[in-house]
Amino acid sequence: MTADTVTQVLDHVDATLDAALDRLLTLLRVPSISTDPAFAADCDRAAEALVEDLASLGFDAAKHPTPGHPMVVAHDADGPEDGPHVLFYGHYDVQPVDPLNLWHHDPFDPQIEDTPAGRVIRGRGAADDKGQLMTFVEACRAWKAVHGVLPIRVSMFFEGEEESGSPSLVPYMTAHAEDLKADLALICDTGMFDPQTPAITTQLRGLAKLELVVTAPDKDLHSGMYGGAARNPAHVLAKILADLHDETGACTLAGFYDGVPELTNAQRTQWETLGFDAAGFLGGVGLSIPAGEQGRSVLEMIWSRPTCEVNGMTSGYTGAGFKTVLPSKASAKVSFRLVGSQDPQAVLAAMRAHVAARVPADCTVEILDANGAPATVMPIENPAFEAARQALSDEWPRPAAFIGCGGSIPIAGYFQELLGMDALLIGFGRDDDQIHSPNEKYDLESFHKGIRSWVRVLDGLSRL
Repeated sequence: MTADTVTQVLDHVDATLDAALDRLLTLLRVPSISTDPAFAADCDRAAEALVEDLASLGFDAAKHPTPGHPMVVAHDADGPEDGPHVLFYGHYDVQPVDPLNLWHHDPFDPQIEDTPAGRVIRGRGAADDKGQLMTFVEACRAWKAVHGVLPIRVSMFFEGEEESGSPSLVPYMTAHAEDLKADLALICDTGMFDPQTPAITTQLRGLAKLELVVTAPDKDLHSGMYGGAARNPAHVLAKILADLHDETGACTLAGFYDGVPELTNAQRTQWETLGFDAAGFLGGVGLSIPAGEQGRSVLEMIWSRPTCEVNGMTSGYTGAGFKTVLPSKASAKVSFRLVGSQDPQAVLAAMRAHVAARVPADCTVEILDANGAPATVMPIENPAFEAARQALSDEWPRPAAFIGCGGSIPIAGYFQELLGMDALLIGFGRDDDQIHSPNEKYDLESFHKGIRSWVRVLDGLSRL
């Protein structure tokens, strides 16, 4: 395949951007809120619209029912038989729009707005995930319009419950594994490192979580009559939580760092060249002193190190005024972000042992909602990763980077666990897109160059 072959497709993307934008705005007008049963018909309508669009491009596309919202699966009927086969994943459902009064306009009446930073697409789902999803669809449309066929075999898989916990996803993937399997998955639900630097996310932290409820007296007591003599569960809980970290910021749970890898020299060098502004990152939320493990950079801590965090604490009287009680119960929600090959169940077991060692004999503790999932790590030595990184670098001002992600994207792990597929996580969202919040937006540049990027990535993968 020649450079001119790709240039023709890129020129077509540029010439037809307005039409691509109109198609995205049409999809954004569908209020496909998956969490609210009142919008079930709209979720179905969004799925049907995607099926019709993909069918018009020559895909064998169908809507598949689930106990919740339908899945959309499509296979290119005209793609080449040789070369890699990719499965592209996205989701067509969106978050609720509350609080509605904070939106500048109807969230399902998307607008193109001029801002000091450039033109943006404003509306619910613009960045998460309809705009991202459509960058890939439009790249495929451009390839077919110019050359009649895609350069590699392509399948697509869209779900409608990502924003409501994906209850139907694993059962569907398990039951339809053979239909979904490909050589490589592509996931668009991620973002850029910064507006000039594209990224491929290769490390996703796992998660373990639980709630602790410590009970001491069988009812709230008068602190004047019982204080000092009766055990205070808030004190017990505070001790449990304080002992989770040592003076260096490291987690004290037995075996907590088993399976935690150190950065390779190549990773460390690449991350250092990104120019991450740690002071600006913390300063943006009113802080100035890094916490966490001493001797680790902020970027290292949020991308490649595990965490132990208290997410909430409740005990005694918390209303207006003052009530001098000695509480009966104290509770806390604790979560752990996991990396490498850390075992969520081992971490939870270590937490149970930590708690048990600190609860007095006349107190009880309940551990509720304890569950977890491991981290996901992609093998960047796979030639597809470097091919995609180079393709992105050809499109954007700065070279693409392999980065980590502080959060969790379960679908990437499911592709590995259930289908035996690694995933390229490539998206064009930006930190200020306000996903899940009022006035969500997607930069027009992200949409335009996102389409062009996927054109280049498809070409790069075809050369493997």
